[in-house]
Order: sequence, then C-alpha cells, then structure tokens
Amino acid sequence: MLIGYVAAYLDRVNVGFAKLQMLEDLQFSQTVYGLGAGIFFIGYFLFEVPSNLLLHRMGARVWLARIMISWGVISAAMMFVETSGAFYALRFLLGAAEAGFFPGVIFYLTQWYPASRRGKVMALFMTGIPICSVLGSVISGWIMQTFDGMNGLAGWQWLFLLEALPAIFVGLYMFLRLDNSIAEAAWLTAEEKSSLSADLAQDAGASPAGTFMDALRDGRVWFACLIYFCFVTGLYGVSFWLPTILSDMGIKSPLDIGLLSAIPYAVAAVGMVLVGRSADRRGERRWHVALPAALGAVGLLLSVVFAANVVLAMAALTLATSGILTAPPLFWSLPTAYLRGAAAAAGIAIINSFGNLAGFVSPYVVGGLKDFTGSTAAGMYFVAAFVFIGAVLALAGIRPRK
Repeated sequence: MLIGYVAAYLDRVNVGFAKLQMLEDLQFSQTVYGLGAGIFFIGYFLFEVPSNLLLHRMGARVWLARIMISWGVISAAMMFVETSGAFYALRFLLGAAEAGFFPGVIFYLTQWYPASRRGKVMALFMTGIPICSVLGSVISGWIMQTFDGMNGLAGWQWLFLLEALPAIFVGLYMFLRLDNSIAEAAWLTAEEKSSLSADLAQDAGASPAGTFMDALRDGRVWFACLIYFCFVTGLYGVSFWLPTILSDMGIKSPLDIGLLSAIPYAVAAVGMVLVGRSADRRGERRWHVALPAALGAVGLLLSVVFAANVVLAMAALTLATSGILTAPPLFWSLPTAYLRGAAAAAGIAIINSFGNLAGFVSPYVVGGLKDFTGSTAAGMYFVAAFVFIGAVLALAGIRPRK
C-alpha cells in the first residue's frame, strides 16, 4: 500500500516540478497552472464515492490494480500536452482515474487493523507523501536536468513519461499478489487469522456496520469533511508550490530545488511515525492532530517572514511541512473509529472527496494571488489560515455516539 501511495502521489504532484519548464514552453500563466493543478480534484471528487463502493463490492485486489494502471497511462499522456485545454482535460481524467485509491486503502486497512493500532498504521501508510517528496524531488529535478532535449523531448515531457511507469508496475503486482481479506491470506496461520478477526470483531461490537445512507446522514462525517478540507488546503499548498517558493528565493537549478525540497519531507517522515506511535501509546487523538497542524500554520507564516534568509526560510518550511503532513494520518483514526461496513466505505470516500476539493481551491487561489501580487506570500497566508482553522476544529473532536 505504501509503495502504491508513493507512486500515486508522485503522479499527482510532479506537475509542480514540470511547471518550472512547462509554463515557459507552453506559454501558460500562473493562473492556468493553478487551475490545471487543481482541476485534478474535480474528477477526483466526482468519482470518489462510486469508486470506493465498487471496491467494497469487488475487492481491493482488482479495483486498486485497475486504479493504478489507468492513472499511470493517463499520467504518461501528459507529455503530449500542448494547449491549456488538453492540460485541463488530462488533469481531470487523472483525478477520475485515481479516485478511490486513498480512501480505498484507508478502508482496506480497517479490515486488517483494530482502532487501537491505526494511529501508527495510518502514519506509516501516509509516509508515502514525504517519501515520495524526498525521492521524487531529487529524481524529478535530475530527470528534468539530465533528459532535457533528449530525442527532441523537453525535460518535463520525460518527467511525465518516466514517473508514470511505477504506477503501472505496482498496479500489475497488486493484481497478482494482493489479498482481499484476512481470510484469504495464505501467509497467516489459522491462529493468527483468528486473533486478528477477534480484535476486529471487538471493534465492530462497539460500532455496528452501517449503510451508505447512514454515512450520508451522520453529522460527524460532514464535520470531518470540513476539518479535512482545511488540512488538505495546507497539504497541497506545500506540495504544489514548494518548488516555486524555493525558486523565488533565488535557487534556479531544478536539481538544487529538488535536493532542498527533500529536506522538509525527510524530517516530516520521521515526525509522522513518531507522533503516530505516541497517539497509539497514549490512546489520544485530538491533540495529536491539532498541535502538529497549528505548528504547521506557524511554520508557513515564518517562511514568509524569513523569505530573504534561505537558512531560516528552510527551517520554517521544514516546520510547516512536518506539521501539515503529520496531522492527516492521525485525523483518519477519528472517523474510522465509528464507521463500519458500507458506511465506512462511503463515509471515508465522502470525507476524502470533499476534503480534497481543497486540492482544487488551494493551488488555484495561490496561483491567482501570485499573478496578482507577484509573490507567494499572500498565498501562504491564505493556506496557513485554513490549516490553523483545521487545528481548532479538530479539538472539538469527532466521537462515536454512545
């Protein structure tokens, strides 16, 4: 699952690196880029819930493999973009193809791990974001610098082609090897299957399985949508614009930008796992969500204040990235504690799809503010405000009904 998420996130955000060459080659404005980067999430939003319900019905092996292979093919097709219309269309299709992967995995993990262990498990899975960003930042910068002009293709075209291949290969591997459930796992003994199933049954006894309509009627699901929207605003504010922020600091080499971009994500990966373990050990969730998010917002503000000093700005961006990436894994341990069955498949997808609309809003607004002001500072203030609001809302809590 982790390897699949690394491939997924790479194909989702490598447009942030492609932008460094693509905009000039194709004569796109910052606003066109922001709209294209964000329109991915419209397709993602429209197909998220149907995709997760199909996974619930068909099983993770077939459906997750389908998702990965189809989005790999579409991501590779991005190398042929010549017009803003084609850019928008392919980004929309990429979102539609990928819809259901993240909530599908979250739902799948609830079929294997009880609530008491999900803090660490969700954090381990979501370290795919910083791992992808560490490796992807360096690899993306290297591809664009090394392959630029080879066989008549620009560096950004090679970027889309080469970074699409892992998704296709991992999708094929999932189809061949993934087990849909504990009962199907040949690598578990009968005693191990019984023990794991008993842990899950104990959880299910506290919160019986629900239906799709139960998820729609549950106010906690919609409150969770609002919290996650705030966090995703921060997540993609950093993911899509970190290379641009570094470029605005005067760092122009794609490889240098890639190497510097890796630093905040490397620190974040460690923080995510440590905070996840702490949350499971203490049996506490809300403060483990809210405090990292608040620190992330502070880091974004400080990155603007110290923009003229590369060392201090990098330290602030590292704090921001660590906080913003640490909050979402612990957030997912809240709704998965009370959602079961079809209600879990639907509820997780609803939260993720509405929350990820921020992936459309955030890059578009930040891009528009950069065009209007000539700086990313206003955009970072916008993103920091939403992350802080999410931290405050998380403290209100999302608890199972008695």
